[in-house]
Amino acid sequence: MTLDQTFLALADPTRRGVIDLLRARPRRASDLAAELDASRPAMSKHLRVLRSSGLVETSLEADARVRVYSLRRERFGELRVWLDQVERFWGEQLAGFAAHIASRGAVKK
Repeated sequence: MTLDQTFLALADPTRRGVIDLLRARPRRASDLAAELDASRPAMSKHLRVLRSSGLVETSLEADARVRVYSLRRERFGELRVWLDQVERFWGEQLAGFAAHIASRGAVKK
């Protein structure tokens, strides 16, 4: 899985809604569709994208015909690593800029 697939999956507001709901607890596809006011076929497509991106996984209830969706922690960990790197980059850039401004202020006095 690539970061591009993760961002593509998260680009859609309905899929982000699914992620938000699954943060609270695992849910069935029909429950997700009802809570997000989406048709079952549309929800099926969204869940397929989320599964293929590695963000969600399925398990079976006691009734093997019913799938339960939950978040996959690993994929979010990879996303967090990338975001931490971006945040660290900007933190370093801003610290360098602040040091530059401070040194220019010291020179002008």
